[in-house]
Amino acid sequence: MEARKSIEVVAAIICDGEGRIFATQRGYGAMKDGWEFPGGKMEVGETPEQALRREIEEELDTEIAIDEFLCTVEWDYPDFHLTMHCYWCHVENGSLTLKEHEAARWLTIDRLNTVDWLPADREVVQKVKESVL
Repeated sequence: MEARKSIEVVAAIICDGEGRIFATQRGYGAMKDGWEFPGGKMEVGETPEQALRREIEEELDTEIAIDEFLCTVEWDYPDFHLTMHCYWCHVENGSLTLKEHEAARWLTIDRLNTVDWLPADREVVQKVKESVL
């Protein structure tokens, strides 16, 4: 049996001053149209925090400040195993310009379930809700 591919990624739970959370819709790949927290793959030698700052700069043309670690989610997709490190963040500089995503929304906690989250991100949504209640 072939070993399952493992991917390690980081995700930003970006909050604004009104308590809303930034959600993005994938514009490419096998999971196109699914909603996710922005972020991406870690590169060799990067800390999760370095990877998160780089990914948000690349994907959204924005500098973020990382406030606090939220959780790590382990999820088995059909083709790979995902390890996703999630952090509470806020915008430090920039205006969240979509470079790779097809859509984005600011969602209040009670509206988080109004988009179709990717499976691993659903677990993060639950952690987000638990942490603010």
